[in-house]
Amino acid sequence: MKKGIFALSLVLVLIAITGCGKKTYQPQAINEDVDVCVICNMQVKDDAFATQIVTKEGKSLKFDDIGCMNEWKSKNGTSEIGMAYVRDYNDKEWIEYGKAAYVYDASIRTPMAYGLISFKDQKSAEQFIQEQGVGQMLSSEELANHTWEQSNDMMDMHSDGEGHDHSHTHDGNMSEDKSGH
Repeated sequence: MKKGIFALSLVLVLIAITGCGKKTYQPQAINEDVDVCVICNMQVKDDAFATQIVTKEGKSLKFDDIGCMNEWKSKNGTSEIGMAYVRDYNDKEWIEYGKAAYVYDASIRTPMAYGLISFKDQKSAEQFIQEQGVGQMLSSEELANHTWEQSNDMMDMHSDGEGHDHSHTHDGNMSEDKSGH
């Protein structure tokens, strides 16, 4: 009898140690004073375009555009990702990447000109398309086959044709990078 109670106690202790549920990976708040995009090194604004990956170790990687987050995934793989988050275009709430609805059109202005925005549900995405008269709705699964090209028209705003790079700020203003990059 004592062996049965000991075995049961051991099982309960192991369950308590390993946890009953899966580990959660929560998004961190954006701090505009210090957060820069892991890919393009631009300031990450606390806006509808911000995205982030929380690694399995709990490190938050922040991006100013969903296209930059995709570039990081392409370069680093997804095995170390605990959770990826995007923002709802309307209310800026964090949404799990896989649960969001996406709208793409090359004419949609995003920080790095990928033309892709996210919504908490299909209804919100459809409403945006109807109101704006542009856009194609995509799921997270469909993004796996997305071309991920930056709009040349939007990227032309980044260069003045004289070898200077202009970084597009999130408020629509241009700022010149004096370093020659």
